[in-house]
Amino acid sequence: MEIAVLALGCFWGPEIKFSKLEGILKTEVGYCGGNTETTTYEQVCSGNTNHAEVVKLEFEPSKISYEEILNYFFNIHDPTTLNSQGPDIGTQYRSEIFYVNEDQKKIAEKTIEENNKKLSGRVVTKLSYLKNYCKAEEYHQKYLEK
Repeated sequence: MEIAVLALGCFWGPEIKFSKLEGILKTEVGYCGGNTETTTYEQVCSGNTNHAEVVKLEFEPSKISYEEILNYFFNIHDPTTLNSQGPDIGTQYRSEIFYVNEDQKKIAEKTIEENNKKLSGRVVTKLSYLKNYCKAEEYHQKYLEK
């Protein structure tokens, strides 16, 4: 089992889409890439923490490769809009790939480059080492209570 952590706008829709792929064992929404180890939804929305809304995927590489996950990532969001997806605007809605090892970094660099060629150099997707990931538990609880 491996993990992938991806930012592609609001995390609810992507979580559902990724959960339907064969080889994805578990999905979880959270925040990543910020300045602090923990955060809340309200703090993320303030724009002061630098966290992105992310989907964390646990996957079986014998059934779905990291490259296939990244290709799907590029197909289900707009990687050419800076800090926004559709009506959602803010740094927390940026397009970013968080890698956990050098193999993932190399695959992500290649995939970003390929998509940048297809999209005439307009890709704004960032590539960063995974840091300060935290599960969006408090938001999950509020969402479930509604």
